[in-house]
Amino acid sequence: MENNKNGIGLKVALGIAVVLLAVTAYFTFDIMNEKDEMEADLTEQKQMVMNDLSNMIQQYDMAINENEVANNNLTEAKERIQGLMDSLKISETNVKSLWRYKKKYLSLQQEMDVLLTENDRLTLENELLATSLDSTRVRLEERSMFTDSLLVQNTALAEVVEDASVLSTVGLKGFGVIERTSGKLIPTERARRSDKIRVCYTVAKNRLVQAGDQELYIQVIDPKNNVLGANEQVQFGEQTLNYSLVSKFNYENNNLNVCEFITKRNDDFVKGRYIVNVFNEKDLVSSSEFTLK
Repeated sequence: MENNKNGIGLKVALGIAVVLLAVTAYFTFDIMNEKDEMEADLTEQKQMVMNDLSNMIQQYDMAINENEVANNNLTEAKERIQGLMDSLKISETNVKSLWRYKKKYLSLQQEMDVLLTENDRLTLENELLATSLDSTRVRLEERSMFTDSLLVQNTALAEVVEDASVLSTVGLKGFGVIERTSGKLIPTERARRSDKIRVCYTVAKNRLVQAGDQELYIQVIDPKNNVLGANEQVQFGEQTLNYSLVSKFNYENNNLNVCEFITKRNDDFVKGRYIVNVFNEKDLVSSSEFTLK
């Protein structure tokens, strides 16, 4: 009888052990599945954060490329994002780590919104400033024309005192031009794009100079100290003048605007400072300079 009771107790204990083992196996399997799902979800969220950071870098690249002048704030912010991405790549994939990087991402997102808004404001201000500078330049050119007119009168007066019979010039300018097939001329500061050098000046009004055909010698010296154009010589007593061209015009005792051209030879014009001189025979009557980039 006692043996039967022991056998029944053993069977009950064995049954309970089997049930506990089955329950444990079930929960263990369920926990493993949940862990795998959580790891997959964390990996996906980590990649999403990486993608968001990559998009932020692209937005910074666009903003940086739109600026002609380097914006240090944008560059430094981009470098911080790149550093965060590099750190995230090698970080552990867990909730605590991912949450920490998400907080940093949100902070960088707020910073980017502020920086890009400020960048847009500065860009707009630069555009308005450029428009204002263009307007100012037009007014300065108009004032310069008015000033040149006054200089013509003043110079003519000075010439009457010093030498009433000598032509003088004012407003001497030299600059590169692009010549279209239509004949249209476009000013340029680029050496390689310049087809010709244009030299313009105003012959000052002087009624004491005899009207009729007159001529002045134009000399254009490039950055290598070469005389451009014809580079021919003329002798005035013991003085020799190397000139680029002879500017001939019909003078009628009034202010006269004259423009001449120096055509490039086989090679392009070189970059640097150019000097333009105007001679009335051996006497230098005006000088100017300009730069081609």
